[in-house]
Amino acid sequence: MRPGGALLALLASLGLLLLLRLLSCPADAPARARLQVEESRADTHGTSTAQRTLRSPATPLPRSANGTYLNEKSLQLTEKCKNLHYGIKTLSNKTKGYSENEYLQMITNIQSCPWKRQAEEFENFRAKLASCCDAVQNFVVSQNNTPVGTNMSYEVESKKEIPIRESIFHMFPVSQPFVEYPYNQCAVVGNGGILNKSLCGAEIDKSDFVFRCNLPPTTGNISKDVGSKTNLVTVNPSIITLKYGNLKEKKALFLEDIATYGDAFLLLPAFSFRANTGTSFKVFYTLKESKARQKVLFFHPKYLKHLALFWKTKGVTAYRLSSGLMITSVAVELCENVKLYGFWPFSKTVERTPVSHHYYDNRLPKRGFHQMPKEYSQILQLHVKGILKLQFSKCEVS
Repeated sequence: MRPGGALLALLASLGLLLLLRLLSCPADAPARARLQVEESRADTHGTSTAQRTLRSPATPLPRSANGTYLNEKSLQLTEKCKNLHYGIKTLSNKTKGYSENEYLQMITNIQSCPWKRQAEEFENFRAKLASCCDAVQNFVVSQNNTPVGTNMSYEVESKKEIPIRESIFHMFPVSQPFVEYPYNQCAVVGNGGILNKSLCGAEIDKSDFVFRCNLPPTTGNISKDVGSKTNLVTVNPSIITLKYGNLKEKKALFLEDIATYGDAFLLLPAFSFRANTGTSFKVFYTLKESKARQKVLFFHPKYLKHLALFWKTKGVTAYRLSSGLMITSVAVELCENVKLYGFWPFSKTVERTPVSHHYYDNRLPKRGFHQMPKEYSQILQLHVKGILKLQFSKCEVS
């Protein structure tokens, strides 16, 4: 071997040894350690590095079907619906009169809340009415509650009396005539212009008992909106005087008009004012002589007096209650479910469309005689409490 050959061999051996040592050294440890720390951090947040890599940065985090926003909205609606009763009372108690727009906004709020009959509220309210007034026994004058010889006081002219002699006594039914009481579903149909184009006729006619006020028209095209079924209709004596000439020359027209009500009861306030007595009795004898199917009933003055006191405690202090509120009160006692149609004392709809006072004319009531906003606020409260239901808009047609 050459002298320099040994030295070269030694150097080659040393180089190989150094190369093997470098290859066995964990030169990637810092990188691997960093990766382990990252994975550890990611795992503590519930998402692995692989998962985070697969998810696009633009993909939103998944949410439950009942998201926070929906829950908050639902809670706000529930809270608003709970507070409706107080809102109506506040509006009703305003000392500077009422604004139609405020009422219409309140009704818009009411319509956004689901209605449900509240059996306990209904029974409590009915019990209060029965305690004060007892429509079942005392709503109409009967031979049972008004014997011969009674000196009956008038409802409004309470200092005036009328002695009940045999001739008058025999005009009364023996007992209350509502033989199928309690009725399941009752409709109280007001005459508001809101009924026009409502298509509520079919729904009204499905009711077990239908109350109407002041001899409204129900035939022809209008029946699709207001129905035609009638079990009881009130008669204001002024209608007999003004429209039917006190049943002299226009008696035939009167009989023709009331024939559209089938075998309904005609209910008159014969004992509210003395001026009403003669006209009411004339209606009774006209129907009897013509052998009409309809039967005449008279409001009991004591019942109406007690009913006025009942509503007075709730803020309705008008000279006299409207026929609508009287009949609504009766319906709550005689029926298990009460729905009101055509109750609308405003000049426009919630959409601000002009509406006539009645569905058949635009004749306004005598100023100061009734307290329509006060009465309506009471009816709204009964609706909100689930005691009865108000139909505010068009009916659903199947």
